[in-house]
Amino acid sequence: MSARPNIDVSNLPTFAFGHRPLTWWCTWSLILMEGGMFVVLFATYFFLRTPVPDWPPGVNYPRLFWGTVNLVVILLSCVPNHWAKKAAEGLDLRGVRLWLLVMIGFALAATVIRFVEFGYLNCRWDQNAYGSVVWVSMGAHLLHLVTDLLDTIVLLALFVIGPIEGKRFVDASENALYWYFVVALWVPLYVVIYWVPRWM
Repeated sequence: MSARPNIDVSNLPTFAFGHRPLTWWCTWSLILMEGGMFVVLFATYFFLRTPVPDWPPGVNYPRLFWGTVNLVVILLSCVPNHWAKKAAEGLDLRGVRLWLLVMIGFALAATVIRFVEFGYLNCRWDQNAYGSVVWVSMGAHLLHLVTDLLDTIVLLALFVIGPIEGKRFVDASENALYWYFVVALWVPLYVVIYWVPRWM
């Protein structure tokens, strides 16, 4: 009878970045599912657009100003988001705290501007099919903004209150990945809502 080898696993890391942790796979699964929902919303928008000679039907174009302001804010947020992700993956506690706080400011600004945007769409959600698909699309993106805002607030609280664990840095990195998805969603949505009616 052979002796069992002595395997010491005490020095193995308790967390990892990239594709190894379950949170990475969960984040990407969420991104793919929610991205698919927006593909359906875009398809619905263009399906409704096809038979209608005047688009948007019976209403003026959505005003560009606030949607464009939000586009600029959301695109600029990629800079602190990059530094938040980099700080998390470098286990830089001070940097993570700082950049998460900055990201809360950007997410809050984008959320407030979104509520202002609704007043300048020039349609109600129940006015017609156009109004419904525009409000649902904008509302779905608002839900993503609010979700990530709350997630970032909770993360910052955990980094301030503690205990500071390695997996928290992974959470901050995955939060930054999800924010990139929120940004990537807004660019085509902005084009569809604000520019497609002017082009077609």
